[in-house]
Amino acid sequence: MRHIDYSPLYRSTVGFDRLFNMLDGIGQPDQSQSYPPYNIERTGENAYRITMAVAGFDESELSIEAREHALTVKGEKSAEVDKDVDYLYRGIAKRAFERRFQLADYVEVRGASLKNGLLHIDLVREIPETMKPRRIDIVASKSEAPKAIEGQLN
Repeated sequence: MRHIDYSPLYRSTVGFDRLFNMLDGIGQPDQSQSYPPYNIERTGENAYRITMAVAGFDESELSIEAREHALTVKGEKSAEVDKDVDYLYRGIAKRAFERRFQLADYVEVRGASLKNGLLHIDLVREIPETMKPRRIDIVASKSEAPKAIEGQLN
């Protein structure tokens, strides 16, 4: 596997270290991040939705935390012991999980809902007015008569 050295770029850029760390991590996929499955959808020009399949979890066993440029979803099953049940086969996972998503600048979590075993997290990117492009009108200068230099003709 090839490793790219980003140190020359660090010398000429400021504030892009998070981007370089993300690029460095792309080449090394984490195999433990396969559960639970999820979708990322674009629902509008600046709106997104993350849908995670969290069958068997209820609202009290899930937590969502947004911090700086990261969104973390955790699920922990309560420790319930079924002494009355004798399982012949146990295929429904009751394992805890933690899934992290990197968020771009100005992406905020708007809400979350759990329906039919699917956790929906709605995100929106709101760029502040000061960061949006704005049109600058060009004002025509007032036409004045050319100034004459007074002098004597000989």
